[in-house]
Order: sequence, then C-alpha cells, then structure tokens
Amino acid sequence: MRGKLSERKIKKRLKEGLEIICLDTTDSTNNEAKRELENGRSAPLLIAAREQTAGRGRQGKSFYSPKDTGVYMTLCLPVNENSGSFLSITSAAAVAVCRAIESLGSARPRIKWVNDIYVENRKVCGILCERFGDFVIIGIGINLTTSVFPKDIKRAGALGYGDTNALVAEITNQLLSLKDCSYPDFIEEYRSRLLLTGKRITFIKNGGTLHGLALGVDESCGLMVRLESGEEITLTSGEISITEF
Repeated sequence: MRGKLSERKIKKRLKEGLEIICLDTTDSTNNEAKRELENGRSAPLLIAAREQTAGRGRQGKSFYSPKDTGVYMTLCLPVNENSGSFLSITSAAAVAVCRAIESLGSARPRIKWVNDIYVENRKVCGILCERFGDFVIIGIGINLTTSVFPKDIKRAGALGYGDTNALVAEITNQLLSLKDCSYPDFIEEYRSRLLLTGKRITFIKNGGTLHGLALGVDESCGLMVRLESGEEITLTSGEISITEF
C-alpha cells in the first residue's frame, strides 16, 4: 500500500474544498464524525484514520480495520431535499466507491445489496450510512492489503494494492458528485453492478429463514425476490446470503 494517510495529499486531489481530519487511530470514523459534529464542526467534513479499534458495519456487525492495510473514512454531508432515503443514499455511495476503485485500476467491482462491494467474489468494502441530526454520515471501509482476517469473517478479500490518499480523495470526489443527484441518475449503474441478480439467496424475515431468487432492484432500490412458493416480495432491509456464487 503506497503512502501513509496524509491530509495534504488528500486535499491536493480533491475537486472541492472541505475540512479534513486525519487520525492515527480511532474507535470508528463514524463515531468520530458524530463527536466532531456535536462539538460544532460543520459539513461537508471528511474524517479518515489509519486504523479503527471498533469499526462498525450494518446490522450491528463489526468491520475489521487493522492499521495501514485499508481505507477507513467517513464523509459528513448536510441533509437537504435531495438527500433521499437511506436506501438511495447507500446505493449512491456504493456506486461512488465502485467508480473510485475502478478508476484506480481494479477489476470491475460489483455490489452485493445493499452496501457491500465485491471484487472477484470477495468482499473488499462495506458501507454504513447513518443520520445524525441535520447530517448524513457515510462510513466506508475498504480492505487494500489486509491478508489475515478473523475466522468469523466470511468471503473477505482485499484489492491487493492501493494508494490510500488517492482512493480516499477519489471516493470523496465521487460522493460529492452524486450528493445532489436524483435517484434515477445512478440507479441503472447500480443495477448493472448488482451481484445478486439471477442468483439464489437466503435471508431472514420476521424471524424465519427464507430462500428465493433475486430478480433485481426496483426504483427505490428495494430488492425484488421470487420466493420458492412463487410469491414475489420486495426487501427494504435485512441481511442477504448468496447460496452460490
């Protein structure tokens, strides 16, 4: 991985000016963002760290964040009339991350609904969006050179390369370019990158485990699924497992 985290190097690559905080370590960049906003910082605000000691993912899961092997960042933006639902914000963030990774030389990234980024059938990135007062907080963790993972982390992988500062800056540029876009502006790209379409999946709904075929996403980024019974439903939240890649 080329280059330690540097505010100067990130700022040099940004297309828009914004406040940047770079840290050696933090519990979570999302948590750090909330503390900064509580203390009067304004948005847009970018926070990045060399490591997280308690990185967080969706559904209460943790995100493994060892020092200097990944990108751990949070972008805070003010909520406005174009902010949309959390599904649309998360899907926009997923598209932004895919564009950034691809622009820096990776194979084409794919999206596992709703917020995980895969390269060559391995998860390399997770996204956690949260609302905090009048702000939306977009947390992103990417495995760049991480080679050893805890045993309970399945199908994890890493890009195998990376200029940390370039990737943080490019993700930020892409996110800022999408922040005022309406959902239709990026839904087709989201669909084209969706890993699940046509695959058998398993998910939990109302305490029960169900199986079905993923059909794609609707206009609100809900996941359309045909159950084994033939019934078609749309999921707006939950954890999805792919039966086979």
